[in-house]
Amino acid sequence: MISQKQQGIDRIVSFLFWVVPLSVTAIFIWILGDIVRGGIGRLNWAFLTTAPLDTGRQGGIAPILVSTLLILAVCLAVSLPIGIGTAILLAEFTSERNWFGRLVRRSLDVLAGVPSIVFGLFGNAFFSQTLGLGFSILSGGLTLACMVLPILIRASEVGLRAVPNEYRLSSAALGISRTSTIWHLLLPAAIPGLLVGLVLGIGRAIAETAALIFTSGYVDRMPTSLLDSGRSLSIHIFDLSMNVTGGDANAYGSALVLILILLLINAIAAWLANRYNHSYD
Repeated sequence: MISQKQQGIDRIVSFLFWVVPLSVTAIFIWILGDIVRGGIGRLNWAFLTTAPLDTGRQGGIAPILVSTLLILAVCLAVSLPIGIGTAILLAEFTSERNWFGRLVRRSLDVLAGVPSIVFGLFGNAFFSQTLGLGFSILSGGLTLACMVLPILIRASEVGLRAVPNEYRLSSAALGISRTSTIWHLLLPAAIPGLLVGLVLGIGRAIAETAALIFTSGYVDRMPTSLLDSGRSLSIHIFDLSMNVTGGDANAYGSALVLILILLLINAIAAWLANRYNHSYD
């Protein structure tokens, strides 16, 4: 029989379990409400399709959006094949006790906690100076790829390991090769886990500022190639807020666009995950 003292402790613990998530949700709603209130007045077609004027106080964010999407495209084009390939190696070809696998996982865990400004300094030294790419979209995208790889690999590995072992045993019993098993059976079944890693990686990449200041640069004109310098949305918001007097209104508008892009990416990932989950039910 549960004592009154134990019942009181249970009520307090239950209360805390409700208070903590409600507090986090309230903080998120407060921040989102502030951004929407300050930026909704700027959100129109002209703002999305025109170039910044008067160092960003007036005009829109068209070159900033193009630069952001190009940086993100370079990041994903490099990090996705490397990340998924490494996750397959760790999940399917090395055991959890293998020394090589443990070394790689420990290295990834350490890299995931490295501050982004360190990745920025590395990208500037290696991509911008050693490889001669300068301040460019290519340097920024490659630096972001290095930064999101640990998150992408670890999340993808967890997704692959979550696939029931019966899939592998059934495939082996039918004489299907290991490559075909991975490509046609394990990867589709691990799609929800892979999408989680992808969303986390995109979220960190698209909101990154410190790493891009040293690699992609500040230029707010329309980029003409991947070797041209380009300003991302996060750098644009930082510059308008910190360095441009009277730039708060456009900073709020840019922040709202960034939030909407993140919500759109999350919604697409959730829809794809639900679709694949239903197809495997």
